[in-house]
Amino acid sequence: MAESINSVLTVDQLPVVVVGAGPIGLAAAARLVERGLEPLVLESGPSAGTAVRNWSHVRLFSTWGEVVDPAAEKLLAPTGWVRPDAATYPTGGDWAGKYLQPLADVLGDRVRYGATVTGVARAGRDRIVDSGREEQPFTVHVQLADGREERLTARAVIDASGTWSTPGPMGADGLPALGEKAAADRVSYQVPDLGDPAVRARYAGRRTAVIGSGASAFTALAHLADLAKEEDGTHAAWILRRGIGASTYGGGEADELPARGALGLRAREAVEAGHASAVTGFRTQAVEREGDRLVLVAEDGRRLNPVDEVIVLTGFRPDLSFLSELRLGLDERLQAPTALAPLIDPNVHSCGTVYPHGVNELSHPEQGVYLVGMKSYGRAPTFLAMTGYEQVRSVAAALAGDQEAAERVELTLPETGVCGGAGLFDDPDAAQSTEGGGCCAAPSTLQIGTGTPAATSGGC
Repeated sequence: MAESINSVLTVDQLPVVVVGAGPIGLAAAARLVERGLEPLVLESGPSAGTAVRNWSHVRLFSTWGEVVDPAAEKLLAPTGWVRPDAATYPTGGDWAGKYLQPLADVLGDRVRYGATVTGVARAGRDRIVDSGREEQPFTVHVQLADGREERLTARAVIDASGTWSTPGPMGADGLPALGEKAAADRVSYQVPDLGDPAVRARYAGRRTAVIGSGASAFTALAHLADLAKEEDGTHAAWILRRGIGASTYGGGEADELPARGALGLRAREAVEAGHASAVTGFRTQAVEREGDRLVLVAEDGRRLNPVDEVIVLTGFRPDLSFLSELRLGLDERLQAPTALAPLIDPNVHSCGTVYPHGVNELSHPEQGVYLVGMKSYGRAPTFLAMTGYEQVRSVAAALAGDQEAAERVELTLPETGVCGGAGLFDDPDAAQSTEGGGCCAAPSTLQIGTGTPAATSGGC
């Protein structure tokens, strides 16, 4: 076991540890470099954008102009790197290979791969100790790919590890459905890559249940509909926990992110063309084997006709296990920072705007630790990469002592015609009751992306 504690340095001379070499983590590193601070990015995978590469076949609904961080672009410019056409839409593979990896390469030794963060704490202080706490640096426990352990010290910690590793389960109560784990060979938690012959064979000519109502589900339905046009017998059963209302298919033509609006329209086309059938108000409680097929059972006792495969796209949630010794202020429902949660809560967010935010909304009782990017949104289903870029710009400014810049908002978000909740989030009848067919007289809500990175979100 290796011990690596750089105790000879003062706290201000220590690096800022960034957890995750995804889009937001690398943008955080670029912003820190811009501010004259030294980042150390710890990535559990073997390359930059490891999570993004898992959905490399999916096209983002954000353009290249919206998924490249300005500070990162400045850092790349001396290498001759040129941003792809700002108006075109990259796939996850494009984003990782043409932007994230070059950025990580420029950062050089500031990025370490095969380094999994297993714990973060105040040096010499567990979470119950008050004495001298704020004067202590952070200690970061790291598991290396070869099995060795390291202990690093940091002046601050920016957790940009995302939520990809913890997808939501099939069960409507937030826990795995009875039998879900036993059916793991027939259950997937990401949009299938139907360009892969082996994956295509898994779904061609078969009946697949798609569980979810966001952009990932739209994408899966659209892909399966395309497959159904070529392979007889291919059909999707779209499982919705709610009924179908005015906002079921997203913002459509009212969405200021046209590619995002088009996803919902393609899902609607899949249903109207008969390639998918919607099963509404179905809250999965169990999955049972029936020969070689699966039967989903709802809380009310309804049983879905047998399916061959299940694709669960019910969002993601943050892994907070390695932060257990820190004093975090998290909303009890969303697991997002308490000041940020009211701005993004789908249960209460209705017409208006999502207020752009930065270090003030991301701060915790434990000073010097920040959850950013997709992880900062906890279980909320809305996020865009440019939101994360603004977050880390603000955090880097605060760490550099420039509070004025940290509190300044430098972000304009696109609008969409979708409105969420205030009691309407789970009530499609109420959502349809307002003139114009939606919950608003005029579309004005800002919806910051989607909860599923593999759903063309531009998230991390």
